[in-house]
Amino acid sequence: QVQLVESGGGLVQAGGSLRLSCAASGRTFSNRIMGWFRQAPGKERDFVAAISWSGGNTYYADSVKGRFTISRDNAKNTVYLQMNSLKPEDTAVYYCAALKYGSSWSRLALGQTDEYDYWGQGTQVTVSS
Repeated sequence: QVQLVESGGGLVQAGGSLRLSCAASGRTFSNRIMGWFRQAPGKERDFVAAISWSGGNTYYADSVKGRFTISRDNAKNTVYLQMNSLKPEDTAVYYCAALKYGSSWSRLALGQTDEYDYWGQGTQVTVSS
């Protein structure tokens, strides 16, 4: 089993930066593809970024490409999301999630919430204009 706890959210002005962390417990963390999603009020939960178990492959939503960077430290059981050049439309609750064990690196699967079986509680990111 994997438990996920996000941190690092907060209030920031447009153009600013934040780094989110997702601390994982459970010995299977290093074998898991990990993802970040976000959900704004009244909207669906949207894919943001994913990273392979080794960290060698990453995938981003078009809306954050070039501004956000996903990374992981398997020794610390932690996944990060570095967010730069933040915009008001980035305001949302951000969730980290673990892709179902054994899933392959498929861009179609990476963007689907039902392909992930463990989720954190979320951390709020608010970007003021």
